[in-house]
Amino acid sequence: MSLATYRQAARDDRAANAEQARLNAAAEDERRAQREQARDERAARRRDQARADKVADRAARAGRREERAERRAEALTPERIYRTGTLALVVASGLASLPAQIAHFVGISPMLLPVPLGLEGTAWVMAAGVAYADARSVAVWVRWLLRALVAAAAGFAASINYGYGRHLDGLSPADATAAGVGLAAVTLLGPLVFEIRQWVSTLAAHDEGARDARRHTSRRRRHHRRVGRVAARLLSAAPHEHLTESDAWERAWEIVHGCDEPGMTPRLHRKEAKAADRLAKALTDTPTNAEEVPQEGVEGSGSDLQESGVPRRRWLRVRTRLIRRPRARVGSVDEPTRLGPDRRADAGSGGEGARPRRVTGRVPAGARDTRPKRTYDQLLTEARRVTADWSTDDLTADRLRTKLRTSAKNARGLRDTLRTDRAAKQASDEGVAA
Repeated sequence: MSLATYRQAARDDRAANAEQARLNAAAEDERRAQREQARDERAARRRDQARADKVADRAARAGRREERAERRAEALTPERIYRTGTLALVVASGLASLPAQIAHFVGISPMLLPVPLGLEGTAWVMAAGVAYADARSVAVWVRWLLRALVAAAAGFAASINYGYGRHLDGLSPADATAAGVGLAAVTLLGPLVFEIRQWVSTLAAHDEGARDARRHTSRRRRHHRRVGRVAARLLSAAPHEHLTESDAWERAWEIVHGCDEPGMTPRLHRKEAKAADRLAKALTDTPTNAEEVPQEGVEGSGSDLQESGVPRRRWLRVRTRLIRRPRARVGSVDEPTRLGPDRRADAGSGGEGARPRRVTGRVPAGARDTRPKRTYDQLLTEARRVTADWSTDDLTADRLRTKLRTSAKNARGLRDTLRTDRAAKQASDEGVAA
């Protein structure tokens, strides 16, 4: 091996080692960049997670605060405060009156210890019986009997406490009287407050639903007296609890008015049918004299306006305001079908230039249009004959409706059919020419 070859090989080795070192350094840099990117991504994810956890904790704290506020609002309602306060007063009354009774009877004899417990127990059990009787809607005399027993037991216990307070040792006469009156009053206070609470609860429960029901029943019987009499007879004739008041009223309404839906009568059914007909006609028809009036105020036909996004009902309102019935002179033959014979005679009696009266109510037979109703095929044949020399741009729904004197719906269908026919004919002609 020559020296030049050796040196070339050494240079190649050094170059290869340098290239390998460069590649290793680039790979190390890339790995370092990837590690840094992964570390940054983990840090970003931790920051996002911490931020999300903070938002969730804040929302949870807000939710707990709202729940506590709702519980406080529910706990501090006037009804709950009244009920809880009443029970607290009842407990305080029992704790104040029972020791004096026990001391009085035990002072007489230890064998009399059950007597005060029986007196207090009788008063409170009978008071609970009044509440149970109100809930079950028991007869009134039973409730008043229970109230009398409560008053008797509480009154006897109050007299015992009053005497015990008057004879306390070591008190002045005024203080002894005050003690006796206080013990008697607190003995009567518990049953009295409990009875008032039960009375208020019963009245509130009855007033919530019964007041509206009574008002509705009274108004219904006042407005529909005949139906009310028939319903009362049906209820009295049926066995007890065999027919409900609602079923009797529905049956009576059907008997009196012939309709199975309460509130509806034949007259209302007729009005509903007429209103439905007017609505259907307003949604499908256009003014009959639209072709007689210039259309300077409306740009394009109704179908074109509908295609451009203008709602049909709005367009009909605008068209009705723009199109007015022409003022025909009396005796003219411009509108022969708008006034019947009698109406024309009445209009003619008003003198020259009098405006014709509008037809109201049912249109007379002489004023009705006697032309036969054409089918769609007949209209299509006539439209093809009439529009033979029209251009495609002239094929508009409004022009077809005016020329053929048909509805806007039929005019739109004829326009689409004629345009389709012309497009098909043009395509066939081009195919033949090709």
